[in-house]
Parts: sequence; structure tokens; C-alpha cells
Amino acid sequence: MLEFGQAQPAGADVIKDVTDQTFMADVVEASREVPVIVDFWAPWCGPCKTLGPQLEAAVQAKKGAVRMAKVNVDENQMIAGQLQVQSIPTVYAFWQGQPVDGFQGALSQGDVQRFVEKIAALAGDGGLGEALEAAEEMLAQGAVADAAQTFAAILGEEPENAAAMGGLARAHIAMGDLDTAEAFLNNAAPAIAAAPEIEAARAQIALARQADEAGPLAELQSAVAANPDDLQARFDYAKALYAAGQAEAAIEELLDLFRRDREWNDGAAKAQLFTIFDALKPTDPLVQKGRRRLSSMIFA
Repeated sequence: MLEFGQAQPAGADVIKDVTDQTFMADVVEASREVPVIVDFWAPWCGPCKTLGPQLEAAVQAKKGAVRMAKVNVDENQMIAGQLQVQSIPTVYAFWQGQPVDGFQGALSQGDVQRFVEKIAALAGDGGLGEALEAAEEMLAQGAVADAAQTFAAILGEEPENAAAMGGLARAHIAMGDLDTAEAFLNNAAPAIAAAPEIEAARAQIALARQADEAGPLAELQSAVAANPDDLQARFDYAKALYAAGQAEAAIEELLDLFRRDREWNDGAAKAQLFTIFDALKPTDPLVQKGRRRLSSMIFA
């Protein structure tokens, strides 16, 4: 497994019960390495029984990017007094040895998750952003196996990283292993299942499968030239063009097909265009130009 930034040491306690005597070490000093959320609670406090488990679940989901300290105010009145805890539940967040945020009372589960996300982000992404850039560079340079390993390592640190999941699938597409790529996407966490990076990889799989079925490029080109109104030949020619790495020419053929008969084969030309657009980066000039031209035809 690759290491990124200040990864949580193996065996380290992400959630701890903290006392007056251990607060300095487990919260103040520990927060110099990773943000620490402190939950002031008591056994008799009703809202604490809801908030505490919500905080614990959200902290555990961050896999060491943030820690949690639980302080029973009945047993640890000194530190509660020093931090002027007047009602419970009270939550403080510490970073770099100082309290930086907090709230009183119970919150909704969504608000709890957003709070934990915000605190975890104080320490940055632990180097995951740089690792993603490196993996993309490896993939672009043809070091496919290394890219796949790096994407997988990122997912080990952050399972809901859509960019890493999409990248891992694209690496397997580049290896020609479409079934494995599709399996990864099908098992993506629900939170990222519809992310643009996942949809882009799905589109690339669909196009790659089409490439395996594409006919001979020269023969299809001749068929279109012989009969420009043979829309099936034009559609097959567009698929073969994309399979041959000629994305711009493929888009042109599909736009021409759509202009001739937008309803042909249940709108196959438009659907194929959207698949190509999804597979390419949104900022790709081919995508931007193609979408504009398609829109002008649809709304003409």
C-alpha cells in the first residue's frame, strides 16, 4: 500500500475516552498531527446518546483523517470548566493545538457529517491529490500497471474517491480488461455511483466494446461514399472511426447522421454522441464544439 501524507499509524486509536489527565496528550498535542474532535457528554444526557454515535460513525468513515476524543463531564470537570462547557452535548474541534470550531446541542446526521468533513479537511487531503495527478500522468504515459496500483492505493485510503475509482477502471480499460473495469464500477460505493468520473469510465467501456465489433474502416468508408443515405453504414463508420482513434471524424459523421434523420433507430446518433461526450473530458474542445452543434440542430 502506498503511503500518503500523514496517514493514520497502524493500530492507532481513532476514537478515545479522554480524561483531565490525558487531554493534553490525546487532544492538544495529537491535534498537531491530525484534527481532533472533542465530544463533551454525560451518561444521563439524552441528546448525547444520539450525537455521540453519529460523530463516531462519521469519524471512523474518514479512516484516520480526523480523530475523536470523548470526555465524560461528570468524571472530568476540570477540562470542561477550562473550556467553559456550560451545557451538553458540546463539541469542540482542535487543530494545531488550538480549538478552531465547535457547536452545542444535537445536529442532524447530515450536519454532523458535514462538520466532520470540514474538520478533516483542515489537514488537507493527505497527499491524495498529488497521488491522483501522478496516477493520471502514469496512465497518460502508458505505465498502466503502475497507474492501476496507485489508483487502488488511493481507494484504500478513501473508498469514496470517485476520481480514483474512475481512474482504476480506465487503467483496466487500457489493459484491455473490460470485465474487470466494469466490475469495479458496479461495486463503487453508492455515494459515488453516479459521479461524472464513474459515468465517463462507463462510457469508455461501452465504446471499447463497440470497438471490438467495429467493421473494417476502409470498407465502411466506401459504403458511405457509395450511398450517403445508408444511415446504418454511416453509423457503423462513425463507430469504426472512434475505434481507430479518430474522435473528431466520428463526431462529424454522427452529427451528419442526426441532421439527416434525428429519429433514426430510436435516436441512435444522439445517444452515441452523448456516449462519446461522456467518455471525453468536459473541457475537451471536441466536446464543447460538438455539444454546441448538436444543440443548434435540436433547437433549430
